[in-house]
Amino acid sequence: MAASGGSPSPTTSSATSASSLATLALTPNGTNPPPSWWESVTKARSAILSLSSLLPSSVAATVSSLADSDRPALSLLSSSAAYGSVSLSLSSSSVSGSGSDPICHWLYDTYLSSDPDLRLIVLSFLPLISSLYLSRLPSPSSPLSGFEAVILAIYSSEVKSRGGRPLLVSVPDLSLPSLYHTPPKPAQVNHPKSPRSPTKIKLTPPPQPSVSVLSAPLEPQIAVKSTKRASILGACFDTYYSKISQMPSCSKVDLCEIIANWGGQFCPCRFELDENQHNFDPLLSSPSSSSSIEVKHLGDKPDTCSLPVDNVSKEIGALQIREGDRHCNQGEDNGSDMSVGTGTRLKPGTRVPLPWELLQPLLRILGHCLLAPLNSNEVKDAASAAIRCVYARASHELMPQAILASRSLIQLDKSARDAAKATSMSVGAQNSAAGSNVTTPTKQRLQEVMMGSK
Repeated sequence: MAASGGSPSPTTSSATSASSLATLALTPNGTNPPPSWWESVTKARSAILSLSSLLPSSVAATVSSLADSDRPALSLLSSSAAYGSVSLSLSSSSVSGSGSDPICHWLYDTYLSSDPDLRLIVLSFLPLISSLYLSRLPSPSSPLSGFEAVILAIYSSEVKSRGGRPLLVSVPDLSLPSLYHTPPKPAQVNHPKSPRSPTKIKLTPPPQPSVSVLSAPLEPQIAVKSTKRASILGACFDTYYSKISQMPSCSKVDLCEIIANWGGQFCPCRFELDENQHNFDPLLSSPSSSSSIEVKHLGDKPDTCSLPVDNVSKEIGALQIREGDRHCNQGEDNGSDMSVGTGTRLKPGTRVPLPWELLQPLLRILGHCLLAPLNSNEVKDAASAAIRCVYARASHELMPQAILASRSLIQLDKSARDAAKATSMSVGAQNSAAGSNVTTPTKQRLQEVMMGSK
């Protein structure tokens, strides 16, 4: 693996080093047969021992001990201590992100191996690598060739796996009663005057599902150009999404926090849908509104005299047009940046451009983190905070696709949390009822106790 030196290098040398590393990533290694069990274990142990030699001595012993397990690669993948140690070394090293960064060397060489479990380890660090890479782009003197080499290696494998084909999604015809409904073929009807000559009915073909393109065909790249940066990172996160069920929780939580920081919209607008859930219309919440309906003709003025002054001012204030900077305090929330339903405090991060090529796979990842049943509550809470930041960002920048997707995910998140809360309350009520039945003596039992005492 070529190195460009630890000192800050110009952009040209960084691009040259990244292109040379990406050329190696384009070599056809996907045709190699999968390694045997013993070969896979041997490669994983060698990779873990090599990684432990790059880490500080305080954590090297903990990481090297993972090589003695039956499945060392998966042990390293699920170890939160090893993940934190590698993340700290990757972000705080003096040569972090450069072509001479040993952690980037290890990630690059490990991803080029034919062992799928080792490749999962590299994918788990994609959120951190992308965050560090995008945060250092404004500084022209920052070395980025090491990060770019790892990103291009993941991108090249995605290009190879697609084989020049786009990612398609099939949307069924919503006019049918169900997704699995097939319209019956109409029978031939005999004419009453000539029963022997049946009338031919023109059979209409069943409606076909519409096919949409999720991602266009990818082209091989040897450098991360500014015009292709969003599509390259989006393709990398497509790879991450395809393996997301095998990603550790620490990687998912990091990605959710990074997405919230990328959105950078920590304003009250992100709680807009949650506030609407608790707001109510005073005209419809009165006791008489449920039993009687008042019919008003077009042109009648609303009767505001019967309403309290506070309610009228509230209704009028809800209709006013508020400027984004004044209403949201320029993206700040006066320090109250707490996520919904959690005690986690969102840390300020780098706000980056979010084109649809990059935002689309991130929204799918957030959907998995929100709704997958096996995810921990920490992952769901981090995703809940992140999707609200994305919704606020999309609302401010008027991105229709992002508004629709993020709004739908917020509604699904609220429905899932309400259902879980209702289930827990019902289970708690049943347990309390069962406990009271066991501990509370019945009338017959009291009579038996009194007879025994006599």
